[in-house]
Amino acid sequence: MPDSIGQVIRAVGQNSSASSDFDLNPDIVLPKGRTLRPAGVLIAIEQREGKPHVIFTKRSSHLKHHPGQIAFPGGKQEDNDATVVEAALREAQEEIGLPSPIVEVLGTLPTHETVTGFVVTPVLGKVRKSFEIISEPGEVEDVFSVPLAHVTNPARFSIQSRLWNGMQRNYYTVPFGPYYIWGATARILRGLADRIHVS
Repeated sequence: MPDSIGQVIRAVGQNSSASSDFDLNPDIVLPKGRTLRPAGVLIAIEQREGKPHVIFTKRSSHLKHHPGQIAFPGGKQEDNDATVVEAALREAQEEIGLPSPIVEVLGTLPTHETVTGFVVTPVLGKVRKSFEIISEPGEVEDVFSVPLAHVTNPARFSIQSRLWNGMQRNYYTVPFGPYYIWGATARILRGLADRIHVS
């Protein structure tokens, strides 16, 4: 399991396919003519007690979309974002107060298509120094970090299911303590875990 940023950088160089919310649900029928919107999320890696940790947010329970879910900082690419990488960095600064200048971008992972119509680019970034967490009021309920070794260990993942729009939907989970990491976030992490495992 990864205990250094170097292993993550090597993993970025691995070839792999894009992922989607439909990987485990091939029977889902998508609406015709739907348009995918670009978005970026930041897999921010910081050092805690000498070991790399990944920063996550818990979305506010009052939000209309995905209330209470665990997610990476990030969001859709706006018109003033030149790239999805810029979008991910901007959103991280807005959501948790992470200054973009202290983030060293290590690379990107293959895109992930969500059932909500986004094509998400995961951006891997090394946080070079400590910063004051300032949560976005009304959007972020909690900010926490999880050891990178935990969320990139294939043995920590399981596949579970629940009803969605009248259909049984399968999805990855990688729980940590009281935090239930699932869905697109867990699928992106599983992709990273697979790349690290073969790197």
